[in-house]
Amino acid sequence: MSTPAEAEPAGGFPRIDSHQHFTPEYLPSLLFPILKRNRFDGSVVVTSVPSVPETRWLLGLAAEHEFIRAVVGWADLADPRVGEVLDEYQRHPKFRGVCYWFEGELPQGLGELQRRGLTLDVSSRFTLPIVEAFPRLRVAIDHVGTGRGIAAPSLAQYPNVFAKISGLITDAPTQWKAADFQPAVRAALATFGPERVMFGSDWPSYLPVGTWKEALAAFTQAIGPRTLQTREHLLGGTARRFYRIGDAA
Repeated sequence: MSTPAEAEPAGGFPRIDSHQHFTPEYLPSLLFPILKRNRFDGSVVVTSVPSVPETRWLLGLAAEHEFIRAVVGWADLADPRVGEVLDEYQRHPKFRGVCYWFEGELPQGLGELQRRGLTLDVSSRFTLPIVEAFPRLRVAIDHVGTGRGIAAPSLAQYPNVFAKISGLITDAPTQWKAADFQPAVRAALATFGPERVMFGSDWPSYLPVGTWKEALAAFTQAIGPRTLQTREHLLGGTARRFYRIGDAA
């Protein structure tokens, strides 16, 4: 494992962890001091369980904790009545979109997300058919830089497609090497540009073996030396624009 890097000096811009989860064991009270210690201002919580009750629980946590800036939940996009569930979610001001696991044909509920201006978190496998069919839907490819997410250069032509460099150490929390991530991470950065790439920790997927700080270290070492302006995009600016957080709404 590479030596964990210290958090980079504060650059005067809001920092957002664009991809983390909560469980009954790992709650906001554990994440908040970690973010604060590393000079991060907030996070985007993404559901890891495909259920409506889980999404409701996350929305409740977001209502209680200011640092949770956005919620990406789950809805059955194949259900003709999915609009009713989205109506319920959208009554919560921090709800931003849906994370969906695809099988087979694209569900028509994607049209509902596009119509409402909501976002979609997705694996790379289905990204191209989605953006071809729904060209105004804002899509984030999760876990780019790992074997679970690939930001193909062909997707760069679609301005509504973004890449999340997330989950780098999830599969090997004590055995990772930044050099293993660098080719895919730097290719994504070169292809999409920093305005469409964002950091996500995937906390707490690697606990108790790995740490949030090591996830950040893997990211900073993989991207290499960058300008302050580039870091501003990667560590917060892109997430704020994509999820329309705060004054980026």
